[in-house]
Amino acid sequence: MEPHYLNIQNLKVTIFQAYLFWENIEKNLQNIGLRLQGGVREKTDLIVLPEMFNTGFTMKSEALAEEMDGKTMQWIKKTAASYDCVVTGSLMIKEDGKYYNRMVWVKPDGSHQHYDKHHLFGLGDEDKHFSPGKEPVIVELKGWKIRLAICYDLRFPVWLRNKDTAYDILLLVASWPDKRSSHWRTLIHARAIENQSYVIGVNRVGHDGNQVYHSGHSMCIDPLGNTVYYKPEDEDLYTFSVNYTELEKIRRQFPFLKDSDDFEIN
Repeated sequence: MEPHYLNIQNLKVTIFQAYLFWENIEKNLQNIGLRLQGGVREKTDLIVLPEMFNTGFTMKSEALAEEMDGKTMQWIKKTAASYDCVVTGSLMIKEDGKYYNRMVWVKPDGSHQHYDKHHLFGLGDEDKHFSPGKEPVIVELKGWKIRLAICYDLRFPVWLRNKDTAYDILLLVASWPDKRSSHWRTLIHARAIENQSYVIGVNRVGHDGNQVYHSGHSMCIDPLGNTVYYKPEDEDLYTFSVNYTELEKIRRQFPFLKDSDDFEIN
């Protein structure tokens, strides 16, 4: 009998390292829609958009947050159906009187899962405007197990530890500023190597409404720390593949995860 990993196909991932229009939902959805229409030229399994892709990283939650049946979710569902793929990214969501920085995972049939950002960025007062998510979330696509994460989560290796080989890809959407881009690049490589997984980080570009500059540096790093994709500075729409057989080969050759410490997160 063939090992199961030989039956798992490569995953095609399309990332959009976008320039975002500050606090302008209509303009962002229109721009992203046009860029996807002109730039997605092959069948893809997954489209990944940055953190708060419809507004930019603003703290105006009361004014701009939507509910789960709002305009942006309807747009995402339509986009997923149109490209027959999963679409993911984060946006501000109001639910039960609270606000969340929520990463949604929307399938072509309109069904969805979500992850609420666990580590809120205190330096930017995110913790004063949003409630933290409590649970890690792993989704599945074509046999791949994918751990969802948002921006500041990258700094917390215990939260993202690949315990019991629970995931194959760590997928991170972000609004990470240029002045700490060296941290971003270093930590993404570290998370890939220590967790023996692919790490895909999708950032934004350009200045936001607070005149904070974002230089992108979106990337995909393989479990050995090699670069599959990397783009600094410019807006970019790009599709690449990740290889499951290669992932399993690396884990068999270097079985480091089996020696990791056992722990619980309370």
